[in-house]
Amino acid sequence: MSQDKNYHLGVLYLMRLLINADGVVETSENDTLNKVKNHEAIPEQTLIEFEKGVLNKKEKEIYQAGIDYLNLCSDEQKLNAFVHLYKMSEADGRVHVKEVRLLLYSIRQAKIEFNDVVAKAKLVKYS
Repeated sequence: MSQDKNYHLGVLYLMRLLINADGVVETSENDTLNKVKNHEAIPEQTLIEFEKGVLNKKEKEIYQAGIDYLNLCSDEQKLNAFVHLYKMSEADGRVHVKEVRLLLYSIRQAKIEFNDVVAKAKLVKYS
């Protein structure tokens, strides 16, 4: 499996958890997800594989799969993934405590610095 595919799947798995963390899927979150898909040029086949991969999986399994995929990536890809997740957490205008926990715990698991994520997130603009 290519590093890009691992990266894309890792982002998608963790975004799925982040979107559902507060129990409400907002339109703004779906819009941000679509922007990330376009920004990262995630292939349709990867999206199909992701949708099949999360069917009938529990949150813990989805989380572990996402982290496992990202741990196969470069540090730069990991950082970029968490930038997308950080921006997703802000998409609906409020950050839920479950989103914060998921982000902080995931960033620690991936051995990425939170301050690096925040700094880079300020520079990223989706078109």
